Amino acid sequence: MMIHKLTASFGKLENETLTLHDGLNVIYAPNESGKSTWCAFIRAMLYGVDSSARARSGYLPDKLRYAPWSGAPMEGSMDLTADRCDITIQRRTKSKSAPMREFSAVYTGTNVPVEGLNASNAGVQLTGVSRDVFVRSAFIEQGTVAVTGSPELEKRISSIVSTGDEQTSYSEADARLRTWQRKRRYNRRGLLPELEGKMDESKHLLEEMNGSAQNLALLNERLESAKRDCAQLEEAVAESRKRQRREAMLRLGEGRAQAAAASDAHDRAMEQLSDRREDLRRSAFAGRPYAEVAQETREDLQSLSELIAAAKKKVSFLPALLLFALAVGSAALYTVKQALPYALAFIILAAVLGVAAIVLLMRGNRLRRAAEQAAEERRRILKKYRAQSGGEIAAQLKDYEGRVAALADAEQAEQTSRAAWERARARMSDLEEQALSDLDFSSGSSEAARLGRELSAAREAAERLSAQIAGLNGRLSVMGDPLVLASDLSCMSEEYELIQAEYDAIALAIDTLRSADAELQSRFSPELGRVAAEYMAQMTGGRYTDVLINRDFSALTRTSSDAVARESEYLSAGTLDLLYLAVRLAVCELALPEGESCPLIIDDALVNLDETRQEQAMKLLAQIAKERQVILFSCREVK
Repeated sequence: MMIHKLTASFGKLENETLTLHDGLNVIYAPNESGKSTWCAFIRAMLYGVDSSARARSGYLPDKLRYAPWSGAPMEGSMDLTADRCDITIQRRTKSKSAPMREFSAVYTGTNVPVEGLNASNAGVQLTGVSRDVFVRSAFIEQGTVAVTGSPELEKRISSIVSTGDEQTSYSEADARLRTWQRKRRYNRRGLLPELEGKMDESKHLLEEMNGSAQNLALLNERLESAKRDCAQLEEAVAESRKRQRREAMLRLGEGRAQAAAASDAHDRAMEQLSDRREDLRRSAFAGRPYAEVAQETREDLQSLSELIAAAKKKVSFLPALLLFALAVGSAALYTVKQALPYALAFIILAAVLGVAAIVLLMRGNRLRRAAEQAAEERRRILKKYRAQSGGEIAAQLKDYEGRVAALADAEQAEQTSRAAWERARARMSDLEEQALSDLDFSSGSSEAARLGRELSAAREAAERLSAQIAGLNGRLSVMGDPLVLASDLSCMSEEYELIQAEYDAIALAIDTLRSADAELQSRFSPELGRVAAEYMAQMTGGRYTDVLINRDFSALTRTSSDAVARESEYLSAGTLDLLYLAVRLAVCELALPEGESCPLIIDDALVNLDETRQEQAMKLLAQIAKERQVILFSCREVK
């Protein structure tokens, strides 16, 4: 088979075309230019796209990963030559849930369909191998140079080194034999353990049947004793509960009476306190603080006493009138005796006496106004207290003092009664809790609870004995004749021996198959290693001469100077790529059909090589390209 032309609407490829030729095709392009997409497209055109694959952590299926970026349907065509016929295959998408499901294959340049070629078998018909073998041999994706084993590849290689039958696989045959073996015994499961359990049960039943009469008699005797114990305990429990209930109710009644008395006393104290507060509000001072009222009242009584004294002072204007008369008389004498030499003395005397009279008049007026103000202030103070005298005010203060003292006594009595009531309530709450505990005949600590638990335990013991007796009777009735049970046990023993023989035969078959597989490997691995060693020597300039391949296709290599082969962990990245590329090429040579060759598709498998080994690898690929088409995608220019 040889691919000539590819046209793809696939991932980032939008109706792009890639033309190929016979021999070695090297497609150079930088990263993210679509090289890996072309590789995936070739695989999809041959084997289709799995529409059932689902995305999961770290994995995106092809139907999502390569959905066209433009939003167009996923589709493409491939022109190729197979069996000396030019063929064009096409895959289209009608439903997004089934990408590239629609398939057609015609002879190139015509509309004549290729008979027997369809969507499901196109890859197998054209390459000669299944998809599983193809991706593990001729299809080398970026980063997956190493070969991984699979039953399909194992069958293919086994057919080459043995009979040619591709339907056999050691791993599948071994898995089937082990399934049969596990069916017979796997740890504590399987036919053999089940039979062992049934046989042990039958033996136990036989032993139980032999001593059944004695066991039944003993159990019945124990049951009768348990019933007598239950009857005695029932009487004790009933009497204890009656007595405990009576004592609890008596304590509760006493506690309730004390709580009711304390509540009544507190109610009376509250009523008394309310009356004292009302009396205080109805007083002349309307509930004001006593200290403030006492200070203010005493100050007002002191002021009232002073005002009374001031109001009692008498004011006389007679001295002023006498002085005024003398001043007038002096003025008259001055008028009569004006011609006399001492007449001026009369006028001066009159002036002095007049001034003195005026001063006395002014002082008298001031005293009169002060007396009037004192009287007015006295009336105001008496009106403030609604009293007629200071004695009444003092009596009001004395009455208020008594009311304040009565209120204090009432408050103290209320606090005392409240404390007594709260203590009574607390005691009542304790009594109720104690009563609940005393009346809890199941989990309490009282005698009745203890006896109740003993009664429950005795009843459970009697029920267990009854159940054992019933079970033993039922089992004996079901078991029937001991001779029949012994016969069944004999049959089970024979069946056990037969299955054990099958188990031993399967184990022998597994060992024989393992030996045969080891022999097959002794023929397969050296041939595959020989071919891989030839390729490895060509690509390393003869430095590495031996390649050893394990069953899982992991490989070791060594130089001509090495005493032992080196494992992959001790190789550089470039040497490791060369080692697995050699194994891949050897698998291609041995596993792919010998007739028309299948193309070899390589995606960036030479990126870790230096120039020398890259050149040697390219020479080998060019040599292989003489036998089969080689399509190499690379991000580096290769020579």
